[in-house]
Amino acid sequence: MANTLFAAIDMGTNSFKLLIVQAHLPGKFIPLLTVREHVVLGRDSPSSTISTHSQNLSVKSLQNFNKLIQTHNVPLLHTRCVATSAVREAQNKAKFIHSIAETTGFKVDVLSGEEESRFSYLGALQFFPVFENLVLNIDIGGGSTEFAIGLRGKIEFCLSLKLGHVTLTQQNFGDEEAERASNMREYIRNVIKESGLIDKVKNIGFEIALGSSGTIRAIEKAVFKGYALDFADNEALLSECKRDWKFSIEELKSVVERLCKGGEGQKVRRDGFFKRRSESIVAGGILLDEIFDLLGIKEMLVSGYGLREGLIADSLAKVFDDGYDLNANARFRSILRLATRFNSKRITTSAAEIASIAREIFEGLRKYKELDNDGIYLTVDLDEKDLENLEAACLLHNIGLSTGKKGYHKKSYHIIMNGNHLRGYSAEEVKLIALLTRHHRKKLPKFNDASFNELKEAKQKFKVLCAIIRLSFVLHRNGYINYREMDFSHSHEGFKLVIGEERGPNHQPVVEQCVTDKFAVELTHELDYFKKVLKQELSVELKAPPFCSNE
Repeated sequence: MANTLFAAIDMGTNSFKLLIVQAHLPGKFIPLLTVREHVVLGRDSPSSTISTHSQNLSVKSLQNFNKLIQTHNVPLLHTRCVATSAVREAQNKAKFIHSIAETTGFKVDVLSGEEESRFSYLGALQFFPVFENLVLNIDIGGGSTEFAIGLRGKIEFCLSLKLGHVTLTQQNFGDEEAERASNMREYIRNVIKESGLIDKVKNIGFEIALGSSGTIRAIEKAVFKGYALDFADNEALLSECKRDWKFSIEELKSVVERLCKGGEGQKVRRDGFFKRRSESIVAGGILLDEIFDLLGIKEMLVSGYGLREGLIADSLAKVFDDGYDLNANARFRSILRLATRFNSKRITTSAAEIASIAREIFEGLRKYKELDNDGIYLTVDLDEKDLENLEAACLLHNIGLSTGKKGYHKKSYHIIMNGNHLRGYSAEEVKLIALLTRHHRKKLPKFNDASFNELKEAKQKFKVLCAIIRLSFVLHRNGYINYREMDFSHSHEGFKLVIGEERGPNHQPVVEQCVTDKFAVELTHELDYFKKVLKQELSVELKAPPFCSNE
């Protein structure tokens, strides 16, 4: 399992971010852990230097990341740590990088602006099925903005400009709100015009404009939540379902106009909505507004992936050589888009852990499909598409939590069925995935219900997949999340699932216990259902004490 785990660290100007994924060839990876730490490099020191305070915060953050990477048993060769604009421009970067290597063991790769542009583009390709399109990808960072025009994974043109939402915020553009905004706009226009970017983009052209940074995602969220209106966060669920990671120039301008309004009331509203990003979101919005106007952008797709995911894709391509396809499994990305649209990173990570448990059980069942002298325990063949549908249901099972915990499994079902989200999936596959989310908990499915009529031949597969997702959910909810230490076997007595000992960062056993009588009842219930569906006993041996789960 460990050789399919990869990690990427982005030491950005505004924050440090860690991503750990599990890769599945030919071109799919599932995020297992995402962590963001608020480290603003250079805030408390003169320009072009990284202060002692920022260096100490950086080391502490990276040490925390290192513990998480070790806990997940990610191979050293599968871990990449990169730095961007703030370190790239720092006068003391050599000393800073050496200090990090000495204290954390990370070898920091300081990216050039062109490399940063390329990785951001590759990351966007892992989120949207735009491999065959001529794409203009824009990444607004804290210290710089990267532009890349790409086609089929290859960069046609890229440029990095020293225009970042943090550095623009720190510059003195005047005392009054209107004066600052006007002077900032003029400065941005001059930098972009002098760079030659406008002519280059005009000559090459582009079919799709893509945004792949936290600032752009924050602006899309503001559009999506009605920030420019007199109310926010109260949109109906149905209208929320129809949004699809994009915004128009008119929607952008409405948000920026609201952001630029002065007054204490507007500041309080901005701080409440954008949280830590509120300090620099005005500069980020003005910058994006000017980019739209100067480059003639009318609409922008917004990628949930960026630099870190691009690093992962690049690592996979290097490790697996021709075995990793940048354009493979584009339809599965619509699952990830929907999951990240409705869920926080913590809840998405929880869903990904359940998907990993389910994969282990699924692969174990496939391995022992034909039993010596005992016939075949399955009356249907399970293939990679069935595994993909199972993982999709696991990743989406809790999207209904966005409107409350009560009956969330039913809400998840309705979101999937009514939103036209799952691109590339047949109507029967969408129905199967939705039904798996509906029946991953609570009452067992009743197959005489009209909702199962559309499944036809897939009904038998549904029964097996439902048994897997229900068991995976119960194990995970009760703290048994260490899918890397699972062993699935078969004997004349039936199937056996052993969950090994979970160990912490210092390789010591985790001793926290939260086993309850309720868990024993739930587990017995799901094992009985497993036996009913698969005609075989399944025993579960829990060697490890669990992590307590709050789901």
